[in-house]
Amino acid sequence: MSKVAVVYWSGTGNTEQMAQKVVEGAKGAGAEVTLFTSAEFDADAMDQFDAVAFGCPSMGAEQLEESEFEPMFSACEGKLKDKKIALFGSYGWGDGEWMRTWEETCVGDGAELACDSVICNEAPDDDAQEACVKLGEALA
Repeated sequence: MSKVAVVYWSGTGNTEQMAQKVVEGAKGAGAEVTLFTSAEFDADAMDQFDAVAFGCPSMGAEQLEESEFEPMFSACEGKLKDKKIALFGSYGWGDGEWMRTWEETCVGDGAELACDSVICNEAPDDDAQEACVKLGEALA
């Protein structure tokens, strides 16, 4: 049984809702899953999991949330090499540039992206929720 961490930051609840669907998918596929907010997770925790899903909405000028999520993620970057990960998040403007940049960073760090990232505009609709379930399944 694989161990999966789902780590997220959410300001409005949209990314939290996506995280819950990722958990649902990974559990449904047989993984042992732990849900964390970004404040509860750190680089040392990376070693305890076979796979990690990171979720963060687009903030400001299409960037990761700066006070909690980005510092935690930056600390984890050194542990991404050969780690199976997946990314998800919501946005309210722009075209998803923050996710493309984030994916490039992860690939550059040597991470193995388990599947396509999931993004949605504002609250996750049925398609986005189903994509999050599949993201969780891919990590398991």
